[in-house]
Amino acid sequence: MRAWALFSAVLWSLVGVGTQRSSLFSKKGFVYGTIEQPVKIYVKLHHNSPVLICMDINRANKEIVDPAYLWIGPNENTLQGNRQINITNTGKLVVKDFIESLSGLYTCTLSYKTIKAETQEETIIKKRYDFMIFVNPFAPGWKSVCNNSSDCEDATNRNILKARDRIEEFFRSQAYILHHHVNKSIPAMHFVDHSFQVVRVDNCRPGFGKNEGLHTNCASCCVVCSPGTFSPDADVTCQICVSVHTYGAKSCP
Repeated sequence: MRAWALFSAVLWSLVGVGTQRSSLFSKKGFVYGTIEQPVKIYVKLHHNSPVLICMDINRANKEIVDPAYLWIGPNENTLQGNRQINITNTGKLVVKDFIESLSGLYTCTLSYKTIKAETQEETIIKKRYDFMIFVNPFAPGWKSVCNNSSDCEDATNRNILKARDRIEEFFRSQAYILHHHVNKSIPAMHFVDHSFQVVRVDNCRPGFGKNEGLHTNCASCCVVCSPGTFSPDADVTCQICVSVHTYGAKSCP
């Protein structure tokens, strides 16, 4: 995440929801699984995840017999009965109001039958699909849904630049007043035009960091710190802490 800094103050804001764009992300906003490796998904904090499909794209284009779906969440938790989890009868899953603790591995097992035409013999086939979901304040794709929202990075930066211009004008007017309208015993203020500067700084909120190795397809994203790491301040790196067993830790116990 990038933000503007005025003096020593670091200013940053959250942006609209977005998700990882890939060949697995359909035009309808569905994310399909793969057999080879987990699908990584980045979800905006306090927004819903995309619709996860317990099936790969090739399988979705074929007819299947008596499909059954079993979803398991992080820490091997069964997802049935969780009010933040919505699972349909066709194996679609949505995680609502996503927070740090909901990050982790979501696994779905698809079971279906195959029937031999000659003997009518039935065989049960099982396929496993893994989805790694991470919460991220600046999820990829936010610009496409930002519109005119005041919490978007571009709007925030424009406001910061306006603040810079107003502060500069304040010093300029104060210098003029002190020079022309105040008792000459008061030291004069001299202001050099365009000498007031702002700089960009890179930072993440506490509990988040950047990790190019773990998130190669989202290297510039501030992603929730994984178990075994923490971030106590607005740094860009999650530090090692073996006693942390949750996502988004802000301290090392």
